[in-house]
Amino acid sequence: MPWNPEQLPDLGGRTYAVTGGSAGIGYFISEQLTGAGAHVILLGRSPERLAAAVETIKRHTGSGEVSTIRLDLADLDSVREAAGELGTRDRVDALIENAGSTSPGRTRHTTKQGFELAVGTNHLGHFALTALAMPALTTWHARIVPMGSLITRLAPFALDDLLTERKYSQSRAYANSKHAVQSFGFELDRRLRAAGSKVECILAHPGFSLDRASPRREHITEPKAWLRLAAPVTQGKDRGAWPAVRAAVDPGARGGQFYGPARGGVGEPVLKTAVEADRDPAIAAKLWTRSEELTGIEFTVG
Repeated sequence: MPWNPEQLPDLGGRTYAVTGGSAGIGYFISEQLTGAGAHVILLGRSPERLAAAVETIKRHTGSGEVSTIRLDLADLDSVREAAGELGTRDRVDALIENAGSTSPGRTRHTTKQGFELAVGTNHLGHFALTALAMPALTTWHARIVPMGSLITRLAPFALDDLLTERKYSQSRAYANSKHAVQSFGFELDRRLRAAGSKVECILAHPGFSLDRASPRREHITEPKAWLRLAAPVTQGKDRGAWPAVRAAVDPGARGGQFYGPARGGVGEPVLKTAVEADRDPAIAAKLWTRSEELTGIEFTVG
């Protein structure tokens, strides 16, 4: 069936958890889902920003169906606490893994556990969150939606230097993190299918989406009107939210699929194909083992 990202199906009675839900693309994912009747759980680091996002969503949707969980993906202790709290909720129809570090710094920074910041936050934090929440996700027959990136088409996956210890640059670290996110997502769905699970992993990427090209939201975005002129090559983060929203709620979506903007970096959400390295089961198996070793968390599916 045709998909209209501006007219979502009725999501009343459903619950969606969104990491990084208090800012950027995560905020607009949350607003769109709430506007369609869903209860949305915002996961983020700052209680103040979470509270501001809740009030802004309520103001723009007229719905009070929003709650929060504190989560710092750069700290596995916080990840463990958040996964435990998520497991106490009545239901979660999808865990949308949107949060991430896009600018880890010109010099190499690390997470609390000593991982390079981009990979530690974007991949290892979400890997741990998914593993620890998996018993509840399995009970709920949830969807898991990792958020990839176009940068994977511009730089290779350096799995042999996953934490960029030998050669660091901000772009290389970010590219490695998003290759890892995509590789993990496809491997997770393969393992779920092999285990006969009803949980599905469906990936998405937001295209080229800017805060400054987004609709104004109090305490969230401050758009610049002139950036609307760049519409052929950029879009607001409201539209960058569309692929993840479709992956989470489209009844026709299936595990192992990958959604992104129709025209490369912009456009309506459609099925896309990820780079070959991220679809390679042999590479993914090595990444899975390495991720378990680094986090100290055995990720059992099924």
